[in-house]
Formats: sequence, structure tokens, C-alpha cells
Amino acid sequence: VNMSRTIGIIAGSGIYPEAFIDAAHAKSPDTRLVMAAFHGETRDELTDEVAAADWFRVGQLGKMIKFFKKEGVDEAVMVGQIAPKNLFDLRPDVRTMLLLARTKEKNAESLFGGIADELAKDGITLLPATTFLEDMMPAEGHVCGPKLNEAAVEDARFGYKIAKETSRLDIGQSVVVRNGTVLAVEAFEGTNACIRRGGELGRGKEVTLAKVAKPNQDFRFDVPVIGPDTVKNCAQSGIGVIAIEAGKTLMLAGEEVSSMCDEHKVSILAL
Repeated sequence: VNMSRTIGIIAGSGIYPEAFIDAAHAKSPDTRLVMAAFHGETRDELTDEVAAADWFRVGQLGKMIKFFKKEGVDEAVMVGQIAPKNLFDLRPDVRTMLLLARTKEKNAESLFGGIADELAKDGITLLPATTFLEDMMPAEGHVCGPKLNEAAVEDARFGYKIAKETSRLDIGQSVVVRNGTVLAVEAFEGTNACIRRGGELGRGKEVTLAKVAKPNQDFRFDVPVIGPDTVKNCAQSGIGVIAIEAGKTLMLAGEEVSSMCDEHKVSILAL
């Protein structure tokens, strides 16, 4: 009996899909990986690292599930981002249209929840997007970069508290703060735009980015992630501290992040 798993990867953009593939190969070498790639999102060369791959538009849910079934997939993960503009430029197939008709609030969470339900109807379980990556989630305390003084830690705690509130209200999961003042709140435009706005308003090193999980975050399709780009964007915007939620934030390309933090004097703190 062949007991090896076949996992379908729903692959967005960025380094997340690659990190997942590397970790899966390392931790579970006999797991067969099958990838659904998306035009305009997934990096082409990733298709070489999996057993089978096919290309889709975001709205082709029925086609994607058919492909997974044909490849014997019974578990799937969603890794990497799909640009919000592409979520709305769906050109949906029948299955996606039915899903949209059933979904009252068209926020990412309900849409992805709907996708998870559709997969389940075909016997495909959506796994947490942290599968195989658990050791990339920093524990509480100083993670990397220069050590922080008490005032900076206080500000990080303040930002963390505000970000917890905005994420509870479904506004966004990142805020930029300085000396107890909120400079920018992330909404639909995404973390990078929030970093840029906050940095422009706060020119100076005592600016902090806080990024957290929602109070009832669904880790199947929504994991807070930081990586080299986060550090680069913060450094360019004059943000010197990144506060993340301990045990619930993925730090991808950790060694690169760590050396960039030293180089750009950016500190990462897990709260």
C-alpha cells in the first residue's frame, strides 16, 4: 500500500511557496507535491520543483479541483499572496460563481473559507499554511537586529495592542506607530503601502511596524508573514523596529532577514 501523501499547493506570489516546497522536501521527502500556479502571481521556475503543475486564473476553482483530483490530491495548502486586484478580476467559472453567490461578505476570509468548503466537498482537506514551517515561527523575545531599550519595547507593545484591535475589526493586521501615536493603519492596500505611508510621516529611527494575527486567525489561509522584503521596505522607510506576534508569525528566509537586520539596524521583536 502506498502510504505517501500527495499535497496540492495553491501557490501565490513571493517566497512563501518556495519556502513551503523546500521545507516539505526536507521534512517529508516522500510527500508528492502537486502545484496549482496562477498567471501573474506564481514564479515560473517553481513548477520544476514539484511532481506536477498546471496554470490557472484565480477564478478557475472548478478546473483547479479537477486537476487536484486527477493528481490524487487529498490535502492542500494555500501559500503566498494573490494580489487583491486579481481576486476581484476573477472571470469566475461556474463553481466559483456559485461560491460567490453564497458568500455574503466578500472579504478575503469568507472567500477563502468558501474555497476550503469547496475543496472539502471533493475530499480535499485544506491544511494550515504553516505545515512543515512550524520552526520558522519565532518565540517571544528579541528575534534579531540591535537590542532595544525599554522605550522602544513599550512602543512596540503599544503598536501590537493597536494592531490587535484593527485586525479584530477586519481592517488590517499591521500598524505603524511612533512614541505612542498611530501613524498608519494597513487596510486593503497591503502592508508595504502602510510601511511607506507610516515611514513618510515618521522620518526617524524610533518608528515601529507592528504586525499581528487576527484574534481568531484561520491559519489555513491567512498567516502573518515577514521576510527580507519586509526588512528592506522598513529600512527604506526609516522604520527601525518590527514587532510581530510570537508563535503566530512566519519569518521566511530567516538567515537573510537576520543579516539584513544587522546591516540596516532594524530590530525584530516577538510579543
